[in-house]
Amino acid sequence: MTDTTPTPRAERVTHFLVRDVALPDDLGTLALVTLDNGLDHTKPTTLGPQGIAELQAVVERLHERASAGEIVAVGVTGKPYFLAAGADLTQVAAVTSRGDALTLGQGGHAAYRALSEVGVPTFAYINGVALGGGLEIALNCDYRTVASDAGALALPETGLGLVPGWGGAYLVPRLIGVQKALDVILTRPAQNKPFKAAEAYELGLADAIFDAADFLEESIRWTAAILRGEIVVERRPLDDEATWKAVTDAARQRLDATVHGSRPAPYRALDLVAAARDSDRTTAFAAEDEALADLIMTDEMRASVYAFQLVSHGKKPVGAPDPSLARPVTRVGIVGAGLMAAQIALLFAQRLQVPVVMRDIDQERVDKGLGFVQSQLARLVSTGRMSKDTAARITAQVHGTTDVQDFASCDFVIEAVTEVLGLKKKVFAELEGIVSPETILATNTSALSITEMAADLQHPERVVGIHFFNPVAAMPLVEVIHAEKTSDEALATAFAVTKKLRKTSVLVKDRPGFVVNRLLVLVMGKIVEAVENGTSVEVADHATDPLGFPMPTFELFDLVGPAVGLHVLQSLREDLGDRFPASPGLEKLVADGTRVVLDAPAKGLPKPVNPEIQAVFDGDGHARTGEVLDAAGVLDATLTALTREIGLMLDEGVVATPQQIDLCMILGAGWPFHLGGITPYLDRSGYSERILGKRFLPDGVANVPRG
Repeated sequence: MTDTTPTPRAERVTHFLVRDVALPDDLGTLALVTLDNGLDHTKPTTLGPQGIAELQAVVERLHERASAGEIVAVGVTGKPYFLAAGADLTQVAAVTSRGDALTLGQGGHAAYRALSEVGVPTFAYINGVALGGGLEIALNCDYRTVASDAGALALPETGLGLVPGWGGAYLVPRLIGVQKALDVILTRPAQNKPFKAAEAYELGLADAIFDAADFLEESIRWTAAILRGEIVVERRPLDDEATWKAVTDAARQRLDATVHGSRPAPYRALDLVAAARDSDRTTAFAAEDEALADLIMTDEMRASVYAFQLVSHGKKPVGAPDPSLARPVTRVGIVGAGLMAAQIALLFAQRLQVPVVMRDIDQERVDKGLGFVQSQLARLVSTGRMSKDTAARITAQVHGTTDVQDFASCDFVIEAVTEVLGLKKKVFAELEGIVSPETILATNTSALSITEMAADLQHPERVVGIHFFNPVAAMPLVEVIHAEKTSDEALATAFAVTKKLRKTSVLVKDRPGFVVNRLLVLVMGKIVEAVENGTSVEVADHATDPLGFPMPTFELFDLVGPAVGLHVLQSLREDLGDRFPASPGLEKLVADGTRVVLDAPAKGLPKPVNPEIQAVFDGDGHARTGEVLDAAGVLDATLTALTREIGLMLDEGVVATPQQIDLCMILGAGWPFHLGGITPYLDRSGYSERILGKRFLPDGVANVPRG
């Protein structure tokens, strides 16, 4: 596994290269500054202390030239595909004193402010990725253009345990309004969802958008039009005091309801935005410096950097066979046409761009699956995220059938039928008599034994697990399951396919529940066990709030489907024993079809538990065998169980390293970034040493010692 410990290393300095460009119509000279770290387009440009110092020096020279009348404007752009991907997080995580942390923030502010006060109009030409400090360098300019193919624009800092520390918290609400600014600074980072170029332009983060093919030329022509006065960019008025307060107060209520004070960064960012309206630039930038210095010294930031680097490195799967062993996939079969199958079909058609055939037992089911695909494509077209031509091409590639013989020409078939072992065995037995001997057979099972599923086949070696998570399009993780007889060719094909699907894959041994469901269902099981033993539903449901999970336990249970959750819990209990508790109350909830949660009182707030389910648990007739716990006791019991289970999983070789468990939980279960992975959190909180007598990871991972 790639070492993801943030360790000090020499800064890869980003240089600020200046060349003069003659503007049209003899308007004068534009000083064009290009950010370039000297590496190819696969190595993102980042900003460290030495690079920021170089920017300061460059801007001082530009100020002298502006004063002398040598230049009439300054433009800032980047090497191909990048403006800048933000601060060098390894350098940030290596800071060991608050004084150094404060200096880091002050240095960025000084250089960026000098750029904004260079003495001539400044223009940022956002030609590619612009994250964090990369976007902030553009925000500190007077005007901004963006290339239509720019991949990601965002201020992701609050998702990394920080705040926008080089002007973003002050400039964004003044530029686009406080409501939209909080989406940029709080909501999108929590979703790990940067803006695309068109979205950034519509939001007002950019003043103009140009095609990538001649982006720089068009941006310079636009600059000339601005300087001539032919184009005037109107800036929106500052939101009034009452609106500003109402918006920030509402945001604080949402944070309290969702974050529960579990991490400081979003609150510090909100404080900065709340104060931005009535602060001058100097006061606001100083407040950003202080917040950044405090947060750099927190475990939250260091854990977030660990998680960020883990996810970044996770694109290269550990233990995957030689990619050259992968077989070509030119036609895909999907067994089933239910919701999960239809989602998989759409993803394969969209990303692999090959024909896909869905098969189910009757035409009504087939039509429903095809209808889902078509409705999703129509939604993408209506929101401008897909062209009509692309949607038409994908629609033409997805076919439906009731005839299993239509799989004969497929070289890759994945089953997505009901989680019943006998049914899945029957599906594979039928397929084996139809498809080519070279066809790879995959299963989307979430917990069942793939080894047993393939046991009666003539060629069990071609069966591999490819476990998608719901919703398929949004969830980035795929667990690739190595059954007892799975061949390297089948595994290599699975990894090649998931790479083309743009998913992060983790190689997992064929053990009950694999990684995510084994641990996630254990959490759910411990919560309902507490309720079975007399803890109130409300107390147990919110016991994990201090961790900052995306949603409370019963809302998660409702999301995965009560019947599905119960089935997996029962399957794991049968395979792994009473570490996974029985729950008569849960069984009755499912049997009666009782609604688990109610609608959220407002968008972005958690869904409250249906109060009727308390009576179900109180009246389930189950003998109470454990003590009634308070919220802290429930959380302790849950973390204790997780620690013990992860220890067993590593002993069983479910995955090769603790980092792979961390990756699975971050991408597949929403384990919060601010906690780092689950294993460093259990190390940091003392559970691993108390329960197992040892740490999962070496000292320093996600918790660098501080001076």
